[in-house]
Amino acid sequence: MDLSPMKDPGPPGDRGPWWYLAVLAANMPGRLAAMAGWGVVHALSLAFVPAVLGRALDAGVVGADTSALFAWTGVLLALGCVQALADTLRHRVSVRAWLGAAYGTVQLVTRRATATGAALPRKISTGEMVSVGAADVSQVATVLEIFGRGVSAVVTIAAVTSLMLASSVRLGLVVLVGVPLILALAAPLLSPYRRREERYRELNGTLIGQATDIVAGLRVLRGVGGERLFADRYRAASQRVRVSGAEVARAESMLSGAQVLLPGLLLVLVTWLGARAVADGSLSAGQLVAFYGYAVFLVQPLKVIGEVAGETMRGTVASRRIMAVLALEPDVPAAGTARVPGPAPLTDAASGLVLRPGRVTALVASPADTAAITARLGRHAPGDVTYGDVPWGDVADVRDRVLVAVNEDRLFAGPLLPSLAPARPVPAARLDEAIAVAHAADVVASTGADAVVAEAGREFSGGQRQRLRLARALAADPEILVLVDPTSAVDAHTEAAIAAVLGPAREGRTTLVCTTSPLWLTRVDHVVHVTEGSVTAEGTHPDLLAASPSYASLVSRD
Repeated sequence: MDLSPMKDPGPPGDRGPWWYLAVLAANMPGRLAAMAGWGVVHALSLAFVPAVLGRALDAGVVGADTSALFAWTGVLLALGCVQALADTLRHRVSVRAWLGAAYGTVQLVTRRATATGAALPRKISTGEMVSVGAADVSQVATVLEIFGRGVSAVVTIAAVTSLMLASSVRLGLVVLVGVPLILALAAPLLSPYRRREERYRELNGTLIGQATDIVAGLRVLRGVGGERLFADRYRAASQRVRVSGAEVARAESMLSGAQVLLPGLLLVLVTWLGARAVADGSLSAGQLVAFYGYAVFLVQPLKVIGEVAGETMRGTVASRRIMAVLALEPDVPAAGTARVPGPAPLTDAASGLVLRPGRVTALVASPADTAAITARLGRHAPGDVTYGDVPWGDVADVRDRVLVAVNEDRLFAGPLLPSLAPARPVPAARLDEAIAVAHAADVVASTGADAVVAEAGREFSGGQRQRLRLARALAADPEILVLVDPTSAVDAHTEAAIAAVLGPAREGRTTLVCTTSPLWLTRVDHVVHVTEGSVTAEGTHPDLLAASPSYASLVSRD
């Protein structure tokens, strides 16, 4: 099956929710045409069954013609074979269309989320992303899948109406008028259903995000005794979702009931009129059987049209949420194309910070200033940063040159050592060296190199996770490494040991350590103090202690 990546349609702008469904349709015109074609063949083969039965009854049974009875029986058998073949091929194409639409949407959403980068958590909640991936992707695919059945239903109704008009104008007109009337009566039920579905999806996305946050911070909640408070909040949010889901079910049940009741009333009317026509001699017994078969048969295509309307309403809600993801934009544009030889100084013009190659620099600043500076240096936020004389954003391989490691980074589930190795292959000796520098060898030895790490490394303590994350960052061996409080959860003895060996391990490359720990500040080559976003002092740790009261106050936690 061809599941090649879908072409990016670009940002949706202010287009309506139908836009994304049209994008999906434009990416698979052949499959939609085949699905509709085989659906029409299958529907027509079913539509002609009542007519053939009526002819067999009139010619073979009433007319006592055995050869005619066998002939019409053969026609019925042929129609049955066509039905089976057409339904098999229609279902096969429908499944391919569903998979193509679903996986194509997953590809587009994943690429957009990846392109948005570090800005993604600020632009959309975790629950919203989970809801899009878990429900909305399959819903838009269902709209494409049901397209073939909708087309076949319309063609079937037209064919049956024509056959009925050819036999009885009065009955044909009843169907011709009754079908639009049924659709008009059912239409008012769609709008409340769509509104309630939108509300349910919104509340469900919020609930999923809340559950994700609770699970991520469960250990902290237990530490501060906040489990009951958050459990009560989650229970209240869950009840709101339950009530909203019941409202959706109520609207859906009314729509489903209308899909059965209204076509059923039409069936009763057609059967009653047909029986009266037989009684006054204007219809034969075979034609009455045919008309009854038509009336019964019409219930299914009319129900399919109702299903198409309901699925389309759900599809527009899902499409609008997917378009919200596709509209996300990163805070910084894509990397440039300049090939710049290195190493070179990295300069942040907004703060005045300069990182010189081959030395370990410490940044002493408030958490807000640290976050802003490191985001610009890592190119996760826009800023006037230059690499040598070249704007940082113009450098083609900026993502290979710089790595910003923060304490919010996750440990991936899976075998321990492969989860610490960088994406590109590296010698085993480099990974061993990184583990040694991060003083994480005892963690690896206690669990085993092949031990399976749980999601986010929950089985490790805070200090163990911090050392493993540091080992992973060192194993990547980037030209520019930015470490934000890399040992804040580690005991003082281990912190001092790491600070002593990190400089020699990073010799010849650029390293920035954001910390206020004296154990680091006495080991680095250069210290930069930033106040209110700008460099106010720089030099060695002893010099700054003597010359800058604000630096001494921050470092001593005074």
